Amino acid sequence: MQATLTQTISFDGVGLHSGAPVRMDVHPAEPGFGVWFKRTDVTDADNMVRAIYSAVGAKPLCSELTNDAGVGVSTVEHIMAALAGCGIHNALVELDGPEVPIMDGCSADFVRAIVETGARKQAARLYAIEVLSPVIVEENGAMAMLTPAGGLEIDFHIEFPDAAIGRQHMALDMRNGTFVRELSDSRTFCRKADIDMMHDNGLALGGTYNNAVVVDGDDVLSPGGLRHADEAVRHKMLDAVGDLALAGAPILGRYTGVKAGHAMTNKLLRKLFANPSCYRMVPCSPEQAARLPGVGVRKADLALVA
Repeated sequence: MQATLTQTISFDGVGLHSGAPVRMDVHPAEPGFGVWFKRTDVTDADNMVRAIYSAVGAKPLCSELTNDAGVGVSTVEHIMAALAGCGIHNALVELDGPEVPIMDGCSADFVRAIVETGARKQAARLYAIEVLSPVIVEENGAMAMLTPAGGLEIDFHIEFPDAAIGRQHMALDMRNGTFVRELSDSRTFCRKADIDMMHDNGLALGGTYNNAVVVDGDDVLSPGGLRHADEAVRHKMLDAVGDLALAGAPILGRYTGVKAGHAMTNKLLRKLFANPSCYRMVPCSPEQAARLPGVGVRKADLALVA
């Protein structure tokens, strides 16, 4: 069955790229609502923005949604990952600014609030997107692919010149609370050499050493170091969960990413939905539902989240 929150949860923070303070309230929503963002600071235009792949624009380094009136919400991937990873299908996300708060650079704060608040099952059947045949996009040595699988699986490879990251690979089946335990506390990261470039392009203005992992060659510059030795690839997997949640329904399939990012995952979803022979919508059987992210999440899992 579909699920929503038992009550509203709230967050205060700043936008990673804008640097602007923002308040975010995540409300329960009725069955079939899906996930929508509402810009409460916008009063002279349509301020409702649907969390759907077709609304994603070309902003670099994050996923930004824009409606037909040009009203946008950026850096949605971490809250989308938290909702999907905790099995929340219907929610209204209200913000008083243009960007989701970055918190400490991952989904941990969102996940903790969702799990502690709890999910409420709803009297509506849950449908999932079953991948029927492989779909692949490739670009400049990077690749993203969806292939058939019984549940959501994520397989990711990254490679960076800084030895603090280097080559990393991880593959996970996302059932039974895996997202909460294994991915939710892995923070966004960047190379120190890229910070000036991002600032010159109006990005990462709210970034600090406390809400991102900054690496320089062999060194991790952020206080406390890494939460996981392979935190970088775990964060890329977190992002993929959030970007795939913009499909509009849970995915039954295996996502493989090689040096992939937000834009490539979005292109992959667009290619999937452009070919109806590659997927079908299916009502989830109890067996299928048991293989989705969010099923099996327990409050005890929060002890493993930084």
